[in-house]
Amino acid sequence: MIFRPRKLYCLVLYSALGFAQGLEVSSSGEKPSIVQDDPPPGASREFKTDFDKHSIPFSEIKSGGPPRDGIPAIDNPDFVSVEEADEWLEPAEPVVFLSINGDARAYPLQILMWHEITNDVVGNVPVVVTFCPLCNTAIAFERQLDGRVFEFGTTGRLRYSNLIMYDRQTETWWQQATGEAIVGELTGSKLKVLPAVITSWNDFKTSHPDGKILSRDTGFDRDYGRNPYIGYDDINQRPFLYDGPTTDGRLPPMARVVTVELNAEAVAYPYEALEQVRVVNGTVGGKPIAVFWHSGTASALDASTVGGGRDIGTANTFLRELDGRIYTFRHEDERIVDIQTGSQWNVLGEAIGGTLAGQHLTPIASINHFWFSWAAFKPDTHVYKP
Repeated sequence: MIFRPRKLYCLVLYSALGFAQGLEVSSSGEKPSIVQDDPPPGASREFKTDFDKHSIPFSEIKSGGPPRDGIPAIDNPDFVSVEEADEWLEPAEPVVFLSINGDARAYPLQILMWHEITNDVVGNVPVVVTFCPLCNTAIAFERQLDGRVFEFGTTGRLRYSNLIMYDRQTETWWQQATGEAIVGELTGSKLKVLPAVITSWNDFKTSHPDGKILSRDTGFDRDYGRNPYIGYDDINQRPFLYDGPTTDGRLPPMARVVTVELNAEAVAYPYEALEQVRVVNGTVGGKPIAVFWHSGTASALDASTVGGGRDIGTANTFLRELDGRIYTFRHEDERIVDIQTGSQWNVLGEAIGGTLAGQHLTPIASINHFWFSWAAFKPDTHVYKP
């Protein structure tokens, strides 16, 4: 399948503003060379960031097309009920599920795809829910650091194809894939990653019928529901705007993985392998974990509509320890059960039958990625093999 990125209009827009391929264009039409320690072209005009502080070479930062806030964040999100959202969400359509202190919310990728950042408060915790379509990374962070609450926007820049955010308080630049501050006053700081998962609308509404769903009434005129990245997640596709380390060949660059990092150990679980085994019992960083895979979630980056993509399933990760006891899980007769009690579990870590019915496994902060993206930032990652 051929990737037809309709967001290439962003590159046209960026050229119209006086830039091309990330280089400033002089009046003579010549492109001057960039000194590695110089800030990215145009950045000093757009930002008040302290560019003297940075943990990476500026040469790794590329233009993504739009300028600062050209892809607008959602700052005052509205939410609707399951009944209202059911009118415009397809059963297999992917949403980002986040629950804090009993406050369960779904952020449809059909909306996040056009905004990439939502500043919100969930369960009285200030959070930022982010999505980088080029890396397939949906990540939620606490946006409170050292007692200070931050709001985030898009810089219009990428590193290894991954979204670079900025906070509006200090204008520090942050890498979405890692939550690390890479340029500016707060360089070296790191946001706390929260357990969030891409799952199907059907799974969310079944488990949380009283949940809240991000409304399409965002204050912006966008073609929500349409996928501007048709065919981008084809396994033979090349990453768009990627200029980073070459992957080591263990997986194709566009392979889907769910990644877990605990106590300085990182493991990537390929979706292709998870579809075969459905359940993995493992240990990462000395912690007993389980990975559940379940069919029924559409790819947001495949077809012309977000809800119409092929079924790529959902992967979610949990601690296997519950009330001081470590459980082992298996897949049998299209069900996930634990061998200790025979209780049945769903992909969201909820016991839905048996003696443990009503119990919940503790979710782990894991992240969906395309392999090229995770490997660029975490090259020492172990890759799970059945």
